Amino acid sequence: MGAVLGDVLGFAAAVAVSPLPIIAVILILATPRGPLNGVLFTLGWILGLSALGAVMLAIASPASASANSHPATWVGALKLALGLFLVLFGARKWHRRPKDPSQAQLPKWMSAIDRLTPVKIFALGLALAALNAKNAPLTIAAGATIGSAGLPVAQQVASLAVFVLIATLGLLAPLGVFLLGGERARATLGNWKDWAAQHNVAVMAVLFFVLGLKLLGDGISVLVS
Repeated sequence: MGAVLGDVLGFAAAVAVSPLPIIAVILILATPRGPLNGVLFTLGWILGLSALGAVMLAIASPASASANSHPATWVGALKLALGLFLVLFGARKWHRRPKDPSQAQLPKWMSAIDRLTPVKIFALGLALAALNAKNAPLTIAAGATIGSAGLPVAQQVASLAVFVLIATLGLLAPLGVFLLGGERARATLGNWKDWAAQHNVAVMAVLFFVLGLKLLGDGISVLVS
């Protein structure tokens, strides 16, 4: 189990530092129902990661995804495809990054966050975790890695829980600052939001490129061994 956790920690950390969800939760905390909406958004995020990861565990079960403790060929092909996608996506992001970080623009949907109902806030967290093109490939890769390792079911679930916890730290940090930081919390979160908005594209481009190369290596290793 320790080796598997080592493999998925990088994916979890990349999801955790994904700037857009962090910016979204900071904006949500500034709404009239900030504490409630922040918790609902985080719960939706956790559910999205857990559901997508659980689906991958079910697909990449030991019976179908590994033989003699070795991942099946389709697992290697999946990692190869995800790695190629992340490398190309990262390179595209880097090429299109703003030359001047201060000119970076946030997605238009963020301007409507203060008008969303609690139910839609929860759904937004779910969607950003499970359906977002930046986070879903990392969760799929983590689920495939855990499911194809030949671990007992209890250890698979525990590994997925650790992945989800670490991947949620990026949201728990601003939520904790807001709830415990008092008067200085808004200024602190505002600074975080501004930095994440300016460097969102560059951060994700580098992370995707590095993790994509890792997945390419893992996929090739499975396919040729």
